[in-house]
Amino acid sequence: MLSKLWVLAYRDLWRNRRRTILSMTAVALGLGLLIVMNGYIAGVMDEAVQNNIRLNTGHLQIRASSYNVADMSLQWKDLISDSDQIAARAAALPGVRAAAPVLWAGGLIATVNDSVGLQISGIDTTSAFYAPIRDSVVAGDFLAADDRSGILIGERLANSLGIGVGRDVSLTIVDSDGQADEGIFTVRGLFRSGIPSYDEGTVLMPISKAQAFARADGRASSIIILLDSQEATDSVAAALQTPGTQTLTWRDLNQTFLQTMEAGLAFYYILDLIVILIVAVIIANTLLMSVFERIREMGILAALGMKGRHLTQMLLLEAATLGLVGVGVGLALGLGGVAYLTYVGIYIGDIASAAGSGVALSSTIHARFVPGTFAGISLATLVIVMLSALYPAWYAAHLEPVAALRG
Repeated sequence: MLSKLWVLAYRDLWRNRRRTILSMTAVALGLGLLIVMNGYIAGVMDEAVQNNIRLNTGHLQIRASSYNVADMSLQWKDLISDSDQIAARAAALPGVRAAAPVLWAGGLIATVNDSVGLQISGIDTTSAFYAPIRDSVVAGDFLAADDRSGILIGERLANSLGIGVGRDVSLTIVDSDGQADEGIFTVRGLFRSGIPSYDEGTVLMPISKAQAFARADGRASSIIILLDSQEATDSVAAALQTPGTQTLTWRDLNQTFLQTMEAGLAFYYILDLIVILIVAVIIANTLLMSVFERIREMGILAALGMKGRHLTQMLLLEAATLGLVGVGVGLALGLGGVAYLTYVGIYIGDIASAAGSGVALSSTIHARFVPGTFAGISLATLVIVMLSALYPAWYAAHLEPVAALRG
């Protein structure tokens, strides 16, 4: 019986090909849009977090218990005194790719004509953590560990100040004694990390020079730790817990961004639901129109002995056909769109810098494949399509044969 119902369902669908194709297209476009949108949002979140880990936070950081990164304090009580020993101990742990001390200070870079407030970072120039910066140098050279007067700045910052490699600039900070201190430094090189906010707001110098400049006496703001695998974060963090320090994971270090994105995801879930409901209304309308056009035919079938449940099954088969074909085409469209955005991306240019220094958006944002999410959206679309067929199917099943024959 099911095979005969399938033949009837197939024939009825293609009786009005234009409406059937438009309904399938609505399912396909709706699902394709949802897949692309969800893949893009996942890509934005993952890329921003990974960029921040790669360039700024690492997977773990060890700081003094009293240190607050927002203040970038240089007071000795807020800094780590035995930073080299802690970094060496961390580097010896399994799964740790790099561990490097860093000294942060808020400062001002100035030329004859302009000045910009930014973050000055004293770095271990030999650490593997800074390999991405080393590889992104586009002019001049990377810093040497014993360089006492050189700095490395972003190409975007250099362009905004109208300076280049070899130019002298003034750096001003408030040192550990609370006194303003100024020094003249030479630009050794320019880097292009692809993260506008980082390239515009960061000056790098060897940590030994930064410690001397800030009168930090060999102390560091933090120990940045990069792991071979992000999954090892909690186990390595547990091994590094010591009294008087705080060990922060990448989740803690990116907490504000992650919480903001999670709150924003509620909006996208609502948008997903709206798109699916629109598709459901289209399918329900298609099937109801099909029922109204075939009332006399269904009356004849009922008069010949076809049960109401068979009419219900026939309408559900029509909905399943619309849903399966639409979902299949939608998956192809959506995955194609995600593939394009994954490998090519969308160039947003200076908009990335407007997100602020805490959000490491690159100039080109890419999508990401999220198989579980895509499968869930596809299944939800198919389920909603089938549910939207219940009322037309119920209506057809409860038609009285005599009334149906009268039209």
